[in-house]
Amino acid sequence: MNIDNTYKQDFEHILTLITEARNRVYSKANSELVLLYFNVGKVVSDRVNTGKWGENIVQQLSDFILSKVPNLSGFNRRGLYRMKQFFEVYSGSEIVSSVMTLLQITENEAVKFVSSAMTQINWTQHLVLLSKTKKTEETLFYLQKTISEKLTVKQLEREINSSSYERTMLGNKIVPQAVAQLHKNIFKDPYIFEFLDLPDGHSEKDLEKAITLNLQKFILEIGKGFTYMGEQYRIQVGNRDFRTDLLFYHRDLQCLVLFELKIQDFEPEFLGKLNFYLEALDRDVKRPHENPSIGVLLCKGKEIEVVEYAMARNISPAIVADYETKLIDKKLLANKLRQLGQILDKPNEQDE
Repeated sequence: MNIDNTYKQDFEHILTLITEARNRVYSKANSELVLLYFNVGKVVSDRVNTGKWGENIVQQLSDFILSKVPNLSGFNRRGLYRMKQFFEVYSGSEIVSSVMTLLQITENEAVKFVSSAMTQINWTQHLVLLSKTKKTEETLFYLQKTISEKLTVKQLEREINSSSYERTMLGNKIVPQAVAQLHKNIFKDPYIFEFLDLPDGHSEKDLEKAITLNLQKFILEIGKGFTYMGEQYRIQVGNRDFRTDLLFYHRDLQCLVLFELKIQDFEPEFLGKLNFYLEALDRDVKRPHENPSIGVLLCKGKEIEVVEYAMARNISPAIVADYETKLIDKKLLANKLRQLGQILDKPNEQDE
């Protein structure tokens, strides 16, 4: 279709108005649908938990609804119990308490936050959360992530299947204080790059090339908010040129984030090179209003004690994280998180 350029701007403006209106209608419809399921779940929960209804009555309710509205989907016996579970999760004291702790707000504010947040994702996404998350904190983590990053159902499923919650919590526990003051649930450990399809014995060049060829999936894994600035980014110090691996800018942190790739286990000397790059970025690339650059060393593996010693006197904001080219068993990550928490929470002998 040929459009006269004289009218094209007006046409585009009207199309934008249509799109925005449709999105508002969809958002409102979704909110009403989620609230409907919440309210139905409230009735079913009350009747079942007080012993007034048994499974037979719930089945009769389903049959009654479908006899009155034959084309209505989601109101079979299984669906009604899902609504019951949905109500109990989002009205429970656990999720309210978690929000109060996380956001440092009052109970009334937490209740309002949960009520608002639960209507911002669709029912299919809620079903994924109900079926695939176990702990309240985990559910809340993925709920917030779905809202803030506008995850699709498929993307949400990948986040859960790749144990994004456990990896982010691990990253939070071992992230240096200089970085912890700037970020909240941004960096993970380990990172999962199963989409790279790398062979055994791959080189650092192979790893970098595979990442750049799958950049959209890589950014989804490291988290939204990252803007790609380039591979082999050139920085000049004196009369010499140096090339970094992958350079990003993070909008929320307002700083440069450098990912350096290593196909072997962490060695303390890796930090020296990373610190050099970060200093050069801060002096010559960082803008005055931006925060100090952060470096992320992606290694094939690491020993926590070696990293702890190496980072003890490190003054630059740096993170050492593992990467895996295959999905890790969720139970193994959960166990690792629990063990690391026990180690870090254990008081020093001198303090006892």
